[in-house]
Amino acid sequence: MTTTAGGPTNLPTLVERPTTEREDVSELVHGVTVADPYRYLEDPDAERTVAFVTAQNEVSAPYLSALPAAGYFLDAVTRLLTQPRGGTPWERGGRYFRMQNPGAADQDLLVTGDSLSELLERPRVLLDPNQLADDGTAALTAAEVSPDGALVAIAISEAGSDWRTITVLDVATGQPTADRLDWTKWVAPTWLPDGSGFLYWRYPAPSGQEYVAEMPPGELVLHRLGIPQHDDVQIWAPPPAAGGAEWMVDPEFSSDGKWLMLTAAPGTDSRSTVELRPVDLDSAAVFGERVQLIGSLADAHHPVDVIDGSLVLRTEFDAERGRLVSLPAASATDVGSWTEIVPEHDTDLLVSAQATRAGFVLVTSRDTAHDVRFVAHDGQVIGELTSAGPSSVVAVHARGTSDEVFVGTTSFTDRLTVQRAVVTDAVAAERLPAAQPGSAAAVPGVEVIAERRRGSSADGTEVPMTVVRRADLPADAPAPTLLYGYGGFDIPMLPSFSGLFAAWVQAGGVFAVANLRGGGEFGQSWHQAGMKQHKQRVFDDLFGCAEALIADGTTSSEQLVVHGRSNGGLLAGAALVQRPDLWAAALPTVGVLDMLRFHLFTTGRAWTTEYGDPGDPQDFPALLAYSPLHNLAEGTAYPPTLICTGDHDDRVVPAHSLKFGAQLQHCQAGDAPVLLRIDTRAGHGMGKPVGALASEYADQLAFAAAHAGLTPHP
Repeated sequence: MTTTAGGPTNLPTLVERPTTEREDVSELVHGVTVADPYRYLEDPDAERTVAFVTAQNEVSAPYLSALPAAGYFLDAVTRLLTQPRGGTPWERGGRYFRMQNPGAADQDLLVTGDSLSELLERPRVLLDPNQLADDGTAALTAAEVSPDGALVAIAISEAGSDWRTITVLDVATGQPTADRLDWTKWVAPTWLPDGSGFLYWRYPAPSGQEYVAEMPPGELVLHRLGIPQHDDVQIWAPPPAAGGAEWMVDPEFSSDGKWLMLTAAPGTDSRSTVELRPVDLDSAAVFGERVQLIGSLADAHHPVDVIDGSLVLRTEFDAERGRLVSLPAASATDVGSWTEIVPEHDTDLLVSAQATRAGFVLVTSRDTAHDVRFVAHDGQVIGELTSAGPSSVVAVHARGTSDEVFVGTTSFTDRLTVQRAVVTDAVAAERLPAAQPGSAAAVPGVEVIAERRRGSSADGTEVPMTVVRRADLPADAPAPTLLYGYGGFDIPMLPSFSGLFAAWVQAGGVFAVANLRGGGEFGQSWHQAGMKQHKQRVFDDLFGCAEALIADGTTSSEQLVVHGRSNGGLLAGAALVQRPDLWAAALPTVGVLDMLRFHLFTTGRAWTTEYGDPGDPQDFPALLAYSPLHNLAEGTAYPPTLICTGDHDDRVVPAHSLKFGAQLQHCQAGDAPVLLRIDTRAGHGMGKPVGALASEYADQLAFAAAHAGLTPHP
């Protein structure tokens, strides 16, 4: 049998739960006394915090390793994550590049070839990050090649941190230059059109607590090759009157090299301003006076290219689902006079647009499934790419000076499919050989089915979700089900491959991913309906999906596990706090769980555009009402919970998980285990070594299986 009737099976004995010291700490916030007995855990390097982490791991590690399916899932996930794989290629100066992994390497390698066939058949390793750290935690987080293909600027992150060090390699020799840039984040190196230097985003060198301290304002600077970093020149800085630290800018050069296009926004706000600066490479200043084309923060805008003196723009002004327009580049123009190239579609979202020599490559989304089509400069359709089923685009590599386009797609059953298209007045496309055999997520010889379903939220809103299961197993009886969601920051949940989800489905479990409000699946109204004071709707959407899965017989509350990462970790934390009756187990991972102090650490203040500001008395009540940490109640029986985080997470600092875990253990009235699994030398998830990732996934799946009654199916 694949499952039991639901509930725990063959659970190991839990060693005594560690006792965590509580302190009498509280503060008055907008007239409300807020207790914070574990505030000392906010210092990751403090002796008591280190002792807490050690004690929690000493409890969770033996329990997790003794779970009945621990060995099965470690083997299954490892096999899925260590298949040979290659990324989507790109070309610069006649050379071709991509990321590639022979299989079990902790980090992907950067490889190159002097032709596409050489890249695919006989690639040369340009950089192997696995040689940079003995424990595999040095990750290549950006690799930007100069326009002539001669140099590559690489960004290296260590131990999962968002901090990056940028260096430059000579592509012909693989040797580094003398250039080294420290204390950088976020913006990938953006080369000048002549390759003499690049733009990047830097911060002042921190004076300590670099993984915790609130970020000061950063700046976009120009680095000239061979020049010391302290001589780099500021190109753009956050407007002081507009909020300062949380503002960021995204730079891109037009295809003709004559314009620098700058898109700016505060924090994680989807809305943006747009300005251009003329480029004169013969001038010492390089950049001329800025042209502020869109100065109001009202809609989302994304520059595509400057063609014949006109800026082509993907915009959501007067078009919630997006459209493509053009406007004069030299001066601001009234929005009513913009020229429309591709109008807003009745149902499909315009996800992205990139320039090709013949026109533009557009990615559109219909009910979370992506399509790729090519249009001429006047918007007339040239052709499209076909896919075998619902999928999502993970990479489009195109340039306004080239006819060659590479597109990478993924789905619930395929890790990556790469197509190469040559676009002129027609489209000639070919599928490139896969770097891994067969379908990465499918059980050999067994069909996997993905179905679109609906749940109903508390206010009656229909909430879509995708349900994935094995076709050869009975569908007429409730089964252990893993429900995943995110619901925030205008980020969509799309058909995509995951080793964790694939291993669960292979074992006979059902996987469901919910498209909650707050996400980017259905336009700005969908996003805005789940942000700030409306955040509770996101949790209600999740509950509606869970109840629909129970009502239609897919699962039961004794077999249903909730999971989420980051903002989705907030979702899972709120779900177990608000509806402990609904879950067989909960897996909040690197979650934002303290909604009253998130803005005080690293990049947290940038999230106030999504969550609201705890320092604002207008925003505070809604945040307090759902903050998972502050709504735990003593004497409540909470479901079995496995909280995962990394001790070097400098995006969502580990204090969120540590404080929440300690408080949940304190409040737990039932017998269900509350475990914290804290990775050392690990961050938010970016660049996590394959071995460490497989271990985390296996522990989560074994915990879920044990408490939801899943016995892996052969």
